[in-house]
Amino acid sequence: MIIFYIVWATWFLSEIFLNRMFRSGKDDKKNQDRKSLNTIWISIGIANTLAIATAFLIYLPIIDDQIIRYAGLGVIVLGMIIRFYSIATLGKYFTVDVTIRSNHQLKTNGIYSLVRHPSYLGSIISFVGLGISINNILSLAVISILVTFAMIKRIKIEEIVLTEQFGEEYKEYMKKSYRLLPWVY
Repeated sequence: MIIFYIVWATWFLSEIFLNRMFRSGKDDKKNQDRKSLNTIWISIGIANTLAIATAFLIYLPIIDDQIIRYAGLGVIVLGMIIRFYSIATLGKYFTVDVTIRSNHQLKTNGIYSLVRHPSYLGSIISFVGLGISINNILSLAVISILVTFAMIKRIKIEEIVLTEQFGEEYKEYMKKSYRLLPWVY
């Protein structure tokens, strides 16, 4: 059971770290976020609370074997790897709030050549992993749906800002890449 707490705590603390350390600076174009960061955090709080409460109240396992819970931890870690790889690839242009940094360059190589928002993809994968690690179908559905809707809302805001900043270059990039899920969306 300790492995669950270690993975969950590491993931949670890494997100707190990102939220505190990677905000826009004084020279950045601010107020682009439209409070979507707050929406994401509120959605996460509600989703996690409902998912855990549901798991306590309704026994509806994904499969009746503990291995699924460990598989969920693996999915959380996979999501973290995708998220942190995409953040490292974006480098100094990454912020947790929707912002255009001074001298901002559009990143279209590496993982960004396939998916425009791999950081959000990594987050969603981690939340799906959380739902799997809870081993409750309803908990998985609650987390997946609420978090994905919040992320999609955020992506739409971000794409408006990026289109305003990069114009045709971003529109061409949109034609050559997937928004969130390779070969699907």
